[in-house]
Amino acid sequence: MSEPKKIRIAVVGCGVGREHVQALTGLAEWFEVVAVCDLDANKARAVASEFGVTGVYTDYAELCRRDDLDVIDLATPPFLHYAQVLEGLAAGKHVICEKPLVGSLKELDELKLAQEKAGRILMPIFQYRFGHGLQKLKLLKEQGLTGPAYLSTVETAWRRRADYYSVPWRGKWQTEIGGTLTGHALHTHDMLTYILGPVKTVFARMNTRVNPVEVEDCASVSLEMADGSLASLSATVGSAEQISRHRFCFGNLTAESNTRPYSNSGDPWVFTGDSPEAQAQIDAALAQFEPLPEGKGGQFYRFAVAFNNGTALPVTLDDARSSLELLTAIYHSAYTGQNVALPITNDHPFYGGWAKYFS
Repeated sequence: MSEPKKIRIAVVGCGVGREHVQALTGLAEWFEVVAVCDLDANKARAVASEFGVTGVYTDYAELCRRDDLDVIDLATPPFLHYAQVLEGLAAGKHVICEKPLVGSLKELDELKLAQEKAGRILMPIFQYRFGHGLQKLKLLKEQGLTGPAYLSTVETAWRRRADYYSVPWRGKWQTEIGGTLTGHALHTHDMLTYILGPVKTVFARMNTRVNPVEVEDCASVSLEMADGSLASLSATVGSAEQISRHRFCFGNLTAESNTRPYSNSGDPWVFTGDSPEAQAQIDAALAQFEPLPEGKGGQFYRFAVAFNNGTALPVTLDDARSSLELLTAIYHSAYTGQNVALPITNDHPFYGGWAKYFS
């Protein structure tokens, strides 16, 4: 096998973007981080120095003009994503973008058209999918060992206080686009649909009880899945002890995650068969599990393989649309106090976004 083409990439946003640079430099066989960019020059220089990156920028447009870049990786605040993705694609670059990709289905559909016109890749970040625990459940489901889904629960109970919201763009509808549902629970909810598939109907309640901010910081959501199973989601930033927890009840087994707040898709998960025979099948299947890299590094690794081989991306715009569609339905239900059916079409009142209804 020939050596892979090393992908030349720049990371924009040196807050959470530092984690991106760390993951990418850990995949040196696949990536060369040639530049970082941040409005705060000191922050950009610090990240560049830490990871041995030579290019440092404070002007995104200047970065986009580089003709030796393959990919731009955006780890900037949500309200900047739409324009920055468009600018990156127009400059002929492939683009990777942090969550939430944008604040409306309308903007996402427009980005898909721009991506197709540019003939470039646009990949959203959903790195929680690649934890070994969740991947084991995916394997069991693909092998037909889970049986039908009955009931699933997702808890996202984190802690955020005044210091977190001292960052000027956080806690505001126009700049953070949403609260705990958008900024914190998006990944844990994506894990649910990654396993179970589409949502059919949504009923949601949400409020702001923990911090004096505009956006929601507590939410309770009831789902009917397209497969007929039920699911409940709870999210808050008011938990003294931080946990993320998933529990899936299927006909043949129950799967339960660990409770680490930011990496609960990883091992260990507990898979309990409904009978000794079911447990034996589960154990035999898991003995054949072949682990790949996890987390952001896991998604970047899978991207590099797809990029070099011309195969399917590990996360697609359709995945981002499903996530955003669920979020749109949740906000619409909370706003109206009604059940909301999916899919969300372009004549839906929240198709163009939800922030303006709450701000």
